[in-house]
Amino acid sequence: MTKTLSLKAEVREHTGSRAAAEVRRQGRIPAIVYGHKEEPTPISLDAHDFVESLHHGIRLLDIKIGRRSEKAIVKDLQYDHLGRKIIHADLVRVNVKEKVAVTVPIELKGTAQGTQDGGLLEEHADHLVVQCLPTQIPESILVSVRELEIGASIHAGDVELPEGVVLVSPADTLLAACRALVVAKTTEELEEEAPAAPEVIGRAKEGEEAGEQESQ
Repeated sequence: MTKTLSLKAEVREHTGSRAAAEVRRQGRIPAIVYGHKEEPTPISLDAHDFVESLHHGIRLLDIKIGRRSEKAIVKDLQYDHLGRKIIHADLVRVNVKEKVAVTVPIELKGTAQGTQDGGLLEEHADHLVVQCLPTQIPESILVSVRELEIGASIHAGDVELPEGVVLVSPADTLLAACRALVVAKTTEELEEEAPAAPEVIGRAKEGEEAGEQESQ
């Protein structure tokens, strides 16, 4: 079952870049809660508690705004120009009895058989979109690559999902593949394989005739 974290939120009376910057200086993250046909509510959350919840894989939040409590999930996160620090969060209200579509990270597990035979494992996707109840959102989706041989691949439709979780991403989405490792050839090897340049007989003959005429 999905872990739930209770976070106390404060309603933001002012919005805009300056107001958001002031919120961040206070050690909080500006956010907005919307959905379920209710008016969007601009709020702020304790930055440390919110970031820690994400690091621990918590997907379902119990947002307390005054005396009111709302269940929500993270819809989108905005980062600073370095891509390190969260500067804004979009939260969507959910009903624990209604299914939602969420993005879940992928974890490749094991050592591919093909890599032991000289192949190279390639990861083509790092997440999948699935649908499930908010209380069933997995922290991650494990994808075993142990039996992956050279020339073989794994697609989204090949993955066994937890009970109650349905795939939304296209079934043919490529997740991982094992390719033969191509070794670059040296200049000497390429020169040895290159065919010898054919002798241009016509030009040689013309040169010989010109020489004969000059000698006459």
